[in-house]
Amino acid sequence: MKTILKMPPGLFDELRAHLLPPDSLREEAAFVFVSSHQSNDRINFEVIESTKLSPKEFNSQLDDYIELADDTRARLIKRAHDLGASLVEMHSHPHPFPAAFSFADRMGLKETVPHMWWRLKKRPYLAIVMAPEGFDALVWLDNPRIPQPLDGVLAGPQLLHPTNNSLRGWQ
Repeated sequence: MKTILKMPPGLFDELRAHLLPPDSLREEAAFVFVSSHQSNDRINFEVIESTKLSPKEFNSQLDDYIELADDTRARLIKRAHDLGASLVEMHSHPHPFPAAFSFADRMGLKETVPHMWWRLKKRPYLAIVMAPEGFDALVWLDNPRIPQPLDGVLAGPQLLHPTNNSLRGWQ
């Protein structure tokens, strides 16, 4: 099944600028709330709203690790629930490496996705990691333990493709 995340013109660039500010060495995060629409062999995720996280919304914010504060996590889940939306987790890796989820990201997603799946009534969950040279993305459509590739982000009229580096060796 082909999966596309549709963003209005300018939003992808706005989120990228937040996630990878000049000279920053810390990971940053944002969340996007999306609705999903399935037709034939395609699922489109369409943006309802987005939120960029500030330093006070983390318990920990380092160059290779972030942890959300409990009240931030609860607020995001409540907002997604109120909107009837799926969540798209976005965070950055500010170092000049190919875009891929780190070992710590994978461990976190293995814990987070089943919890979000349960809290948001089995709605799909998406995760994007942004690096200076691109992004990678995963989507959990019908099983909170088995990710699939996101086929692309439609940023206005431009279709952007993830590296798909993270599916290799996912266990």
